[in-house]
Amino acid sequence: MSSENAPSGRKRDAAATRAAILTAAQELFAERGYERATVRDIAARAGVNQALLFRYFGSKDDLFRAAIADRGRRVLADGPVDGLLARLLARSLTPADTTTQGYWLQAALRSGGHDEGASAIRRELGEEYIRALSELTDEPDGALRADLLLSWLLGIGLMRSVHRREPLASADPADVARHVLRAAHALLPGVDTNFPPA
Repeated sequence: MSSENAPSGRKRDAAATRAAILTAAQELFAERGYERATVRDIAARAGVNQALLFRYFGSKDDLFRAAIADRGRRVLADGPVDGLLARLLARSLTPADTTTQGYWLQAALRSGGHDEGASAIRRELGEEYIRALSELTDEPDGALRADLLLSWLLGIGLMRSVHRREPLASADPADVARHVLRAAHALLPGVDTNFPPA
């Protein structure tokens, strides 16, 4: 019996270690962007050494892609497609000190100048989100409509959390979301306009 339990114990430890590294990476990429978030600091925050981090993720680029994909796919899986935009808004409009909630957007905004970071964001977030959101209209240009909305969302995040432009920076998240969702409904009629999402 103990011989059967040992492998599962190791697997649980491996899963916990991987999750700790991902969480640390998500936080630091959000706080500092791709360039300034070092592998050494990520490993230290996760409580592991760099060699173990590389064993799990291979390289800093691979870790960045995994960190973006992990959160992005969890948002997709959190509920029905019609509420995806509201879920994205709920996470991206949170106060700046809760970076773990909206980390993917912060990471996107702070890493946009890095080619690998930008391409990872497009692949890991954009394509999957566009595919999902484009299902919310019968129009043939559904992918374009979804892409427009995601671009707008990134712009809102940039103005609100990076440039801190008023009145957007201090606006109530529910007010911002209400306006965005009403406008989004014109492009994607299947969008659920309720906020916060159920």
